[in-house]
Amino acid sequence: MVWFGCLIALLVVVGGGTTVVVGGANVSYDGRSLIIDGQRTILFSGSIHYARSTPDMWPSLIAKAKQGGLDAIQTYVFWNLHEPQPGQYDFSGRNDVISFIKQVQQQGLYVSLRIGPFIEAEWTYGGLPFWLHDVPGIVFRTNNEPFKLYMQNFTTKIVNMMKEENLFASQGGPIILSQIENEYQNVEGSFHDDGRQYVNWTATMAVGQNTNEPWMMCKQDDAPDPVINTCNGMRCEETWKGPNSPNKPSLWTENWTSFLQGFGDDAYLRSAEDLAFHTTLFIIKMNGTFVNYYMYHGGTNFGHTSAAFIITGYYDQAPLDEYGIIRQPKFGHLKEMHAALKQSLQPLLYGDLAIEHLGEKQDAYVYTRTSGECAAFLLNNDNRESVNVAFRNMHYTLPPTSISILPDCRTVVFNTAMVNTQVSTRAMQPIIRFTSAEQWEEFTEVIPEFDQTSLRFNGLMEQMNTTKDSSDYLWYTLRVENNFSEDQPMLRVNSNGHVLHAYVNGDLVGAGHGTRKFTNFTLENTVPFLNGSNNVSLLSVMVGLPDSGAFMERRRAGLQEVVIQDQNVSSSLWGYQVGLLGEKLSVYTEVGSSHVSWSEYSSPSTLTWYKTTFDSPRGNDSIALNLGSMGKGEVWINGQRNLLVLFEEEYGNPLNISLDTVSINKVCGHVSDAHPPRINPWGAHRRYPWRPRPRVHIRCPHNRIISRIIFASHGNPSGDCERYSIGKCHSPTSRRVVERACLGKRQCSISHTVETFGGDPCPGTPKTLLVDARCE
Repeated sequence: MVWFGCLIALLVVVGGGTTVVVGGANVSYDGRSLIIDGQRTILFSGSIHYARSTPDMWPSLIAKAKQGGLDAIQTYVFWNLHEPQPGQYDFSGRNDVISFIKQVQQQGLYVSLRIGPFIEAEWTYGGLPFWLHDVPGIVFRTNNEPFKLYMQNFTTKIVNMMKEENLFASQGGPIILSQIENEYQNVEGSFHDDGRQYVNWTATMAVGQNTNEPWMMCKQDDAPDPVINTCNGMRCEETWKGPNSPNKPSLWTENWTSFLQGFGDDAYLRSAEDLAFHTTLFIIKMNGTFVNYYMYHGGTNFGHTSAAFIITGYYDQAPLDEYGIIRQPKFGHLKEMHAALKQSLQPLLYGDLAIEHLGEKQDAYVYTRTSGECAAFLLNNDNRESVNVAFRNMHYTLPPTSISILPDCRTVVFNTAMVNTQVSTRAMQPIIRFTSAEQWEEFTEVIPEFDQTSLRFNGLMEQMNTTKDSSDYLWYTLRVENNFSEDQPMLRVNSNGHVLHAYVNGDLVGAGHGTRKFTNFTLENTVPFLNGSNNVSLLSVMVGLPDSGAFMERRRAGLQEVVIQDQNVSSSLWGYQVGLLGEKLSVYTEVGSSHVSWSEYSSPSTLTWYKTTFDSPRGNDSIALNLGSMGKGEVWINGQRNLLVLFEEEYGNPLNISLDTVSINKVCGHVSDAHPPRINPWGAHRRYPWRPRPRVHIRCPHNRIISRIIFASHGNPSGDCERYSIGKCHSPTSRRVVERACLGKRQCSISHTVETFGGDPCPGTPKTLLVDARCE
């Protein structure tokens, strides 16, 4: 859509924890962490959904995740993709979850497999296949025998597929964790005792699959043993009660790198600093040892897979954007944090914690082993002021809302608020423009009348149950005699669909839509009726199915009430047409498009199909179809000599769309003095843990060079890489030094020292170096 029971095979208890004894790899856990082959570990994971990217993207996405310091990839399993009809399975192409997991394994990473099979995930119907709706007596996600039967069947199907390919860790494979259900706690209360019974059954069913690896339930505080309860959110160290047993580790299954985005909503921008701060705080405050970023790469909701009113671009603000391009500084800052925390592994996993108060809002979390190994984390909870603190006869400056990581309890190797990674800017450049009317052909969708319909019903049919998710579109048609007292009677339609287009005698008389939060809306307009019989044709449109909530099988959509003047015609005899003629004829395919008569493009109009062709562009850049001039509808592209077909519901103009390359065209580096001046304010007898001053590192994408220095200032420039200006302190050699070091190169590095710039322009003032460069 585009708008603009056996519980366990074998268990032994070791040191108060649960250990799953398996052949090959040994995956277990205790109250401190997951344990792999006998070793406690801290794992960083990232969500990459195979169904939200294309198979040719998978190797690159996995490689970049590994480059970013991840140890594991997490993915959902999408039931409605894999079993579109009962017992009919599809694991081909973008649905090939086995191939995806094997590619993760080939690159040396683990897998966290969220089978669900209910997943929510802003995915249509929460991942449940719509045919479940028609199973007699079914109630989703509760102690309901029909639902449990199909849920267990699919779970077993997926587990057996993984076993057949030796993909569980006990078989030498990469899968170390599996998840059953998803955020069930949000709806458990709606089902009362049946909810609790369902939770217990679900845990027993999952563990009874004998995968020999731990199972987890996210956002489920009452997850039964041995299933691990885990946290989802942005601040799990604040919002989560923690494991429901001292023998279970603290796992964070969804550390949101951004947030879902509905049509018309602004993108949620979560900073690299905020992500790093709360991730580190979770590890030191909650003994967190598994953190999964949701999403690490969001990707694209292809076809009709978006949930209601969710845009096609999913978590574009993740460390890897929708196109798989590294998003800086989020990617690089997290990478540096991962490396810093990995330097502290032994004290964190095997040491004892002591908390030392350094100030009113400042604490030191100190982990010490009997062997003497020590790691410290200096926390400043003041969100406004930097603070100077003393710790173990050393002195440190802590920026606001930050944590400094000292793997040896002495040297700061990373601070969550100090971003030294470059900032990159994404640009879209048109390479093919579809501006000529001669390029386009059009076909006008037929507006059905009552007499042309074969499906009839006295009353307004519920949309989802009528279309069975075979189409977003449902026509409601009615024949009306004009016996109204007004020349132009008022038409009022109350809808629980998402969009409505109203036609009288083939002419558009009004349109309306709801929103993600309020799907119900009312269309109200006067309409011109002819003398005698009139045809009312109402096109109700879905923009994805619901994805969450209790009793989803009872949810309704479509028209709720239709009133013409003062006459309620809702219970009249209506005629129905599921879908569009163009859909029925598959005009978006080469074969189907030959079955209709296309005409030359004339002008923008409603309910119109447009088609053209184009050659695949050269190069390796990501490409995107820029549909900014269109209104609402759908788009298809297929083939080498690519057939491009648009269906436009409103008055969008196809002459202004383009095919764009997507790439990084600007990179910016910004570093500051990490510590106060070398003059010791506490006296000369105290020592500072100084480290070399940072450097600005600038790097353009592959096959691009630094062509221009847009801005350079060594001194105290104001702002950051988004907005900046020269400050009162500025080295006049700034641009010349940077140009000499960087122009014509793919990457360069400039030392942030006064010597580099030929002298100190303002002695005693902390310095900043900010460089913004163009890549071509």
